[in-house]
Amino acid sequence: MMTADDIIESGRSAGLRPAGVSTLKPAQQPAGPFEVPTQTRKPTARDALVTGLLVIYPAFAAVAAIIAGLFLTGAGSL
Repeated sequence: MMTADDIIESGRSAGLRPAGVSTLKPAQQPAGPFEVPTQTRKPTARDALVTGLLVIYPAFAAVAAIIAGLFLTGAGSL
């Protein structure tokens, strides 16, 4: 493994490039979750069902947790 002292003693330059020059090519990989995909598809019924469950389930879970909390504290006997 090369250390900083090895690099300094070898006399090689660090190979820096000017700030305005970009020699790197963009990666050819599929778009991530926060990037716009190149091809968009129409939403399906499955997409609507999953979205609905992601919205509705937390609301029902919150209401159920509140009701269970009231029942356990004895406030349910009103």
